[in-house]
Amino acid sequence: MTDGVKPPVVWLIHDDKPGHRNQLRGLASRLKARADARCHWLDAGSLSVPLWRALLGVRPTLDLPDNLRRPALIVAAGTRTHRLLLALRRTPGALTALLMRPSFPQRWIDCRIIPQHDHPTPLLDTLITTGVLNTLTPMAKLTERKHGVVLIGGPSRHYRWDDEAILRQFDQLLQEYPDWHWTVTSSRRTPIELISALQKRESHHVRIRDHRDTHDQWLAHTLSASRAAWITPDSASMVYESLTAGIPTGLFSLPPVSGSRVADGVEALLESRRLHTLPEASSVMAATAPVSPPLWEADRAAQWLLERCRGVSL
Repeated sequence: MTDGVKPPVVWLIHDDKPGHRNQLRGLASRLKARADARCHWLDAGSLSVPLWRALLGVRPTLDLPDNLRRPALIVAAGTRTHRLLLALRRTPGALTALLMRPSFPQRWIDCRIIPQHDHPTPLLDTLITTGVLNTLTPMAKLTERKHGVVLIGGPSRHYRWDDEAILRQFDQLLQEYPDWHWTVTSSRRTPIELISALQKRESHHVRIRDHRDTHDQWLAHTLSASRAAWITPDSASMVYESLTAGIPTGLFSLPPVSGSRVADGVEALLESRRLHTLPEASSVMAATAPVSPPLWEADRAAQWLLERCRGVSL
């Protein structure tokens, strides 16, 4: 922000789901960095909003400090936040935004930020992003050490899961790059049998980390120490986080479920050469592998919202 411009107050409405909170946290971080925004979180689950308030845009009583009562921007993520966002849409001087396709008429709020895989209608008041927002930031420089990270997901409604196929591809990676050091982690969806099989492959070059032994910043820290990432395609959020960090990223192959929008989004990344499969491993593993520009969508979204806010209340 330029000198003399008052930092904007931003209300962030969440439904306490980790994925939605992560999107809002990524956006909030960039709003603070770009405009010194003062962010206040509102838990939609703790505020009972009758349907009539949402339909008429009648805000409920909010217990807020004086310096946070006049927001320039109100942003929500998650279906269960819709009633509160709509009840607040007539807040004087505030721009309303939703980080998803709305389940109500789009004209009821000012703008939307929707990932491409949801096939949104291109509109001036809609920002279409490549994947959902996240908290990662691009790295200034890749490490020169031969360290890689492997992120293993599990059965989902987007891909036909196959333990043996994942193990075969992982073994091929170890065989073709024996001098690399690997950190492998599971997810809450990873089958126990697959975790056991991975643990049997632990060695001086392969370290297995159970996802329950990691912390909120573990992925960011691990990516920053890695020169390559290999991820199962069902873990789409981690794919986008790796690309945001600017890490050369490979994708294990699994058959997509027909009609999956998430799988369609991942396929688009393969077609654009931002991701590579195992037959193209050299595009990920080579020391001179070209790195695509990071997908810093949280920063792009923050800039877009601030530009729209300046004509309203900043």
